[in-house]
Amino acid sequence: MADSIHNEDDEDLQSQIEEVEALSSIYGDEWCVIDEASRIFCIKISSDAEEQKLTACLQIILPPDYPSAAPPIYQINAAWLRGSERAKLANSLEDIYVEHAGESILYLWVERIRDFLLEKSHSLESGIQQEQVNTTAEEEVGDDEEMPDLSVLRVEPAYPVMNQANDEEIPPIKHGNPITDRRSTFQPHLAPVVTPTQVKMVLEKLYENKKIASATHNIYAYRIYCEDKHSFLQDCEDDGETAAGGRLLHLLQILDVRNVMVVVSRWYGGILLGPDRFKHINNCARSVLMEEGYVGATDEACKAGAKTKRPKSKKTK
Repeated sequence: MADSIHNEDDEDLQSQIEEVEALSSIYGDEWCVIDEASRIFCIKISSDAEEQKLTACLQIILPPDYPSAAPPIYQINAAWLRGSERAKLANSLEDIYVEHAGESILYLWVERIRDFLLEKSHSLESGIQQEQVNTTAEEEVGDDEEMPDLSVLRVEPAYPVMNQANDEEIPPIKHGNPITDRRSTFQPHLAPVVTPTQVKMVLEKLYENKKIASATHNIYAYRIYCEDKHSFLQDCEDDGETAAGGRLLHLLQILDVRNVMVVVSRWYGGILLGPDRFKHINNCARSVLMEEGYVGATDEACKAGAKTKRPKSKKTK
């Protein structure tokens, strides 16, 4: 059994090496090795249109079990790519992975993104959209004017809103203070929740905000205490930031909070943060929990919460 696992790992690594060599040969200087040991790469993709030339940077992390069992982890950095267009492109990449499960797909992804840029360029040239866009990768990640205006996130109502479909209240959403490090910005959002339906409502409400919808990742975790069963309903979501959701949920467990949901939005700034990104996510979450009175203001209180005997947790989707 162990030999079989090792053989699969070796085959995946060999497939990755061959794929990277091929991509480097095909794309030349556009292909960049960021950290070979960690299998992190980047490629600059252009639409090649004459008038409205668009550029995007695809950053890729290859997990050990790619391509046999897992997709590449990726981020697309392009200041002009927002909201529904980003979602449309992400869906098309997911479709390619599903269609070619177990195969090397990076070339297909790159060319799909290039086609997407070309379609967007043509629409701009025909006058369907009259917006100014950056033409180099450096401008896309380096223009301060393209950073999210987080001030607009504080305009949420401080009172519950009734959802007409099921008569449950949409909980009030609080927005914490942002943290910025090397051009990546993190901001927490908190809402009291007592049912999984309210969790869904909070997410839908947050995504109505264009700034939040355009975030690179919206990581969340929640814990709901069920009095009748003396247990917790809890779950989390990475939203592409691998392991971030589980770490956030672990923080909520350590602090022994209940009936609360925390979402942390991250806008990627073009510079890899490594493990520091997890530190910022948890610091954001802890800060907003303290501000809203869910935990005490001292580390001693947090430690006391961690030692408190808690009911058995139950995970739900």
